[in-house]
Amino acid sequence: MKALKLLVLSCFVTTFYLSSYAQDPTFTQFYANPLYLNPAFAGSTGCPRFALNYRNEWPQLTGNYVTYSASYDSYFKNINGGFGVLATHDQQGQGTINTSMLGLVYSYHITLSRKWKMMIGARASWYQKFLDWDKLTFGDMIDPRRGFIYATGDVPRGGSRGFFDASAGMLIFNKSFFAGFAAHHLNMPNESMIVGNSPMPIRLTAHMGAEIPIGKKSKYTSTTSIMPNFIYQYQNGFQELSIGTYVKHGAFSAGTWLRNRDAFILTIGINTGSFKLGYSYDVTISKLNNGVSGGSHEISMGINLKCTKKPRSFKMISCPSF
Repeated sequence: MKALKLLVLSCFVTTFYLSSYAQDPTFTQFYANPLYLNPAFAGSTGCPRFALNYRNEWPQLTGNYVTYSASYDSYFKNINGGFGVLATHDQQGQGTINTSMLGLVYSYHITLSRKWKMMIGARASWYQKFLDWDKLTFGDMIDPRRGFIYATGDVPRGGSRGFFDASAGMLIFNKSFFAGFAAHHLNMPNESMIVGNSPMPIRLTAHMGAEIPIGKKSKYTSTTSIMPNFIYQYQNGFQELSIGTYVKHGAFSAGTWLRNRDAFILTIGINTGSFKLGYSYDVTISKLNNGVSGGSHEISMGINLKCTKKPRSFKMISCPSF
């Protein structure tokens, strides 16, 4: 009976995993990976910027998710906007499914008024997905008493897929407020790694935030501000709402978020202007509790280089943090 319960649990986890893999990876430190969140962020700092991100979701489960990301972007006056490169690699189920992406990003900057600015961005990407058949298990491999002991009669089909993907976004902001919207996978490419057609569902993202100073600015003390934010994402019936705030004091930041009533998020970081380092931990508060899943760990690092010739009229977004 115990072996049967373990088999049922294994089948449930496998079914849940295989049915949800089509959803995009989500980073908790949204603004530490700006080009992934919204292509309109390209060139938003004016100077060259590098970003590295690592996420390990549910590390105590054998089917955990590990995602890497690296990006570069900068503002270029001769194209009146920002240009960037974004690369990601996602591993699901200990490498059962691997997804790599390389994308080019362009954002056109528009000055609306003396205080307001708009950015309209687009991303053209190439995806490569790979399925390792040797790591899959099937029903005909199961013995009711002894578990997975038989060889499957299933024949491998396909196993890899490469396809083009298009995304777009917009962003509007002033000195203390910003709001943006992005739509990914606009062409809904076929991502099926076996026979058949499986269109990649469009992912919609809306995000908004502000920076509210606390106290008076002084040359003798560091400034303090709070930055409330919300991010809403929708993809193929799955909805994710994250609400939280950061507290920034000088170079140090700390934040708390609540996501879909199933995760409580803690974030800390340091930003010296030229260097940024952040860490976040997702505490699982749903039925898949933290003791079973192990939560989620995420680390981000950013490097901002000095500009050779930064336009005097350039306005930088000051709101987003980690």
